[in-house]
Amino acid sequence: MESQQIIRTEYSDVMKKSYIDYAMSVIIARALPDVRDGLKPVQRRTLYDMHELGIRYDKPYRKCARIVGDTMGKYHPHGDSSIYEALVVMAQDFKKGMILVDGHGNFGSIEGDGAAAMRYTEARLAKFTQDAFLADLDKDIVDFVPNFDETEKEPEVLPVRVPNLLVNGAEGIAVGMATSIPTHNLGEVIDAVKAYMKNDAISTKQLMKYVKGPDFPTGGIVVNKDDLLNIYETGSGKIKIRGKVEVEDMKGGKKRLVITEIPYTMIGAGIGKFLNDVCALVESKKTSDIVDISNQSSKEGIRIVIELKKGADVENLTNMLYKKTRLEDTFGVNMLAVADGRPETMGLKKIIEHHVDFQFELATRKYKNLLAKELDKKEIQEGLIKACDVIDLIIEILRGSQNVKDAKACLTQGITENIKFKSKISQKMAAMLRFTERQATAILEMRLYKLIGLEIEALQKEHDETLKKIERYEDILNNYNSMSDVIIEELDQYKKEFGRKRRTVVENAEEAVFEEKKIEEQEVMFLMDRFGYAKTIDLPTYERNKEAADSENKYVVSCMNTGKLCIFTNTGKMHQMKVLDLPFGKFRDKGLPVDNVSNYDSTQEEIVYICDAEQMRFAKLLFATKQGMIKKVEGTEFQVAKRTIVATKFQDGDELLCVQVITDNQHVVLQTRDGFFLRFPAEEVSEKKKGAIGVRGIKLKKDDELENVYLFVEGTEAKVAFKEKEVTLNRLKIGKRDTQGVKNRG
Repeated sequence: MESQQIIRTEYSDVMKKSYIDYAMSVIIARALPDVRDGLKPVQRRTLYDMHELGIRYDKPYRKCARIVGDTMGKYHPHGDSSIYEALVVMAQDFKKGMILVDGHGNFGSIEGDGAAAMRYTEARLAKFTQDAFLADLDKDIVDFVPNFDETEKEPEVLPVRVPNLLVNGAEGIAVGMATSIPTHNLGEVIDAVKAYMKNDAISTKQLMKYVKGPDFPTGGIVVNKDDLLNIYETGSGKIKIRGKVEVEDMKGGKKRLVITEIPYTMIGAGIGKFLNDVCALVESKKTSDIVDISNQSSKEGIRIVIELKKGADVENLTNMLYKKTRLEDTFGVNMLAVADGRPETMGLKKIIEHHVDFQFELATRKYKNLLAKELDKKEIQEGLIKACDVIDLIIEILRGSQNVKDAKACLTQGITENIKFKSKISQKMAAMLRFTERQATAILEMRLYKLIGLEIEALQKEHDETLKKIERYEDILNNYNSMSDVIIEELDQYKKEFGRKRRTVVENAEEAVFEEKKIEEQEVMFLMDRFGYAKTIDLPTYERNKEAADSENKYVVSCMNTGKLCIFTNTGKMHQMKVLDLPFGKFRDKGLPVDNVSNYDSTQEEIVYICDAEQMRFAKLLFATKQGMIKKVEGTEFQVAKRTIVATKFQDGDELLCVQVITDNQHVVLQTRDGFFLRFPAEEVSEKKKGAIGVRGIKLKKDDELENVYLFVEGTEAKVAFKEKEVTLNRLKIGKRDTQGVKNRG
C-alpha cells in the first residue's frame, strides 16, 4: 500500500488562493480585452480559427456551426454559446465601429431580436479584418502559445495594425472590475496615432483635436463635450448621449417628432422600453400632446414617429422625452484593459502609447525576418552568379565526381582528391573554390536552362532587387524615422480604404428642462373593492352612484387628487401611495390593484384601514391588536416622505386588528371572539408614540382574542350583530379599561 502524505492547511487560505486564481483567470483569460489588439480571448481565437480554415473575405461563406465547433475543439473549450455570441457581435454593424466578421443570414437586429441558430447562419472574415488583423501571421511577428491540450498552437495576440481597442470599444464584466470602452472613428484614431508618433510628448488635449469624442455606430449626440477631456485623461467618467429628433410638418398644421438616431445604450430591449415609457407618460397624464406613437424602423435605419396634437409645444415635449425616457442616457466609461499581463485603467494617450509600442515591436520582428530571408537569397544568388562565370569548371567537377559528397567537398573546401580532372589547371582552379554550404546546394540543384543568357540576366536583376531590399530593411530596422514612415504609410492605407464619416455629433448642449403641466387640484373619491382593485372618480359621479359605490366597495375615501393615501396593514406597516398613480375615470372601470402603485403586498399582508394622509394630520388614530392591546397615536406621526414605515410595535405572535379615527367624546366597545363586550370612555385609552406597543384594553381568557372594535358617541343608538343577534352598544354597562367585560351569549 502506498504511503499517503496528508497536508494540513487552513481552509480559508485554500479558499482565498482558489478564488484569486479564479478571479485572475476571468480577468486575464476571459472578460477583458488586450490593449494591443483590443480583443478578448474568445474573439481572438474565433478570428484566428476562421483564418486557419481559409474563410477569407473573397471566399464563399461557411456555416457558423463549423466555425464555432472548430474554435471550441481547438482553442476555446468553454461552450459553443460564448463563441457564437462573440461571433455574432463581431458581425453586428450597430454594435461595432468596424465589423470584423461578414455575416450572411439573420444576425439579430438593433431592436433586440437574437441571431438565428448557428446551423442556419454563415460567415466569413471581413476584408478589414483580413488586412489589418491577420496579415503577416506567417512572418513570425507574434508569439504562438500551446492551446489548452497542447495539440495546437495559437497566437498570444493578433498582429492588429489599427488601435482596435478604441475603434471597436469593449464591454466586459470580470471579477471585481468591469470594462466599458466606447467605439471611435477609425480615421480620427489613425490621425491621433500619427500625431503621437510624430511627437510623443503630445497632451491628451492636443490628441483630442483628432479624436473629437466617441463615434457610436448608432449615431446620436454626445451633449457633454466639456467632460470628455477629463474622461480621456483618466480613462473613466460618464458620457451623456441623446437620440436625434427631427420635426416634420403634417397636414392641418400638425407636427410629428421623428427619432432617426438612438443612444448607443438603447440598442436591444431599450427601444421597446422607450415606446412603453412614452405610452406611460400619456397614460399618467404627464402629457396630452401625443396622439400616436409608431416604430417604423427598417433595414434603412431607425424611424420612431410620435404624432402630436395641433399647437403642441414641440420643444417642451422633446425635453420631456430627454428627461423622462432613455432618449437621453448615460454611457459609463471605464477604459480597462490588460496591459503587460495585468488589468489597467488607461486614458486615451496611454492606449495609443501601448498601440504604437506594439506596432514598433511588430515591425521590428517583421523586417528582421524579411531581412534574414533576403540575406539568404543574396548568399544563394551570389553563389549562382559566381557559378555561371566558372560553369565549365563546375561541370568538369561534377562529371569527375563519384558522389554528391565529393562534389560538395570540392565546391565548398576545394578538396580535389577523389575527382578526375581533364587537366592540372582545372584541378588547381577547383582547389581554389570556396562556395558556402547553401551556395553549393543551390549549384547542385540548379537546372541547365538557368545557363541561358536571359536567365543569367534575370538572375543578376533579381540580385540587384535583393540588395535594394536588404538596404531598405536595414534602414527600417536601424532608423526610427524610417520605421515610423512605414507604419504611417500602412495606417494611411487603412484610413483611405476603410475610413468613413463620423456618425455621432459631439457638442455642449443645455440641460433638458421642461415644464410639467400643472394638474388641476380637485376632490375625488377613492374606491377599492374586496379584491384590492382601486380607482378614483369625481364627486358628481360618486353622488350619482353613491348607493352602489358604498355597497360594492370595501373602502370609500374622500381625498384630493394631488394627495396621498395611507394603507395600514395587519403586519403593523403603513404604505403610502399617490392618488395620481391610480386610474381616474368612469365608475364602472375595473381599476388597478393597489399592489401595483404601492409597496403593499397582498400575498403577505391584509389591509385593516385606508385613509387620506392630509386629513389624518388633524386626527388621532386608535390602534387595536388581536391580543387586546390598544393605544391612541397623533396623526402627525404618520406625515412622512417614505413609501413604507413601521406604524406600530407588537408583542410576539400579535397582529394589528384595526385602526380608526377616535375623538375624546366617544365610547370604545371591544368585542372578543368568545362574546365578551367591554365598554369604556375613549379618554381611558392612553396616548402613545407610534413605536410603542400600547396598553391592555381588555383581559382575555385563554384562547380568546379581540375580534371587533366599535366607536360611538354617548347618547346615540348604536347596534351591531353578534352571532345573528343584535347587540345595542349604548345599553352596555360602562366598565373600566383592562377588565374582562360582560359575556353576551348571542
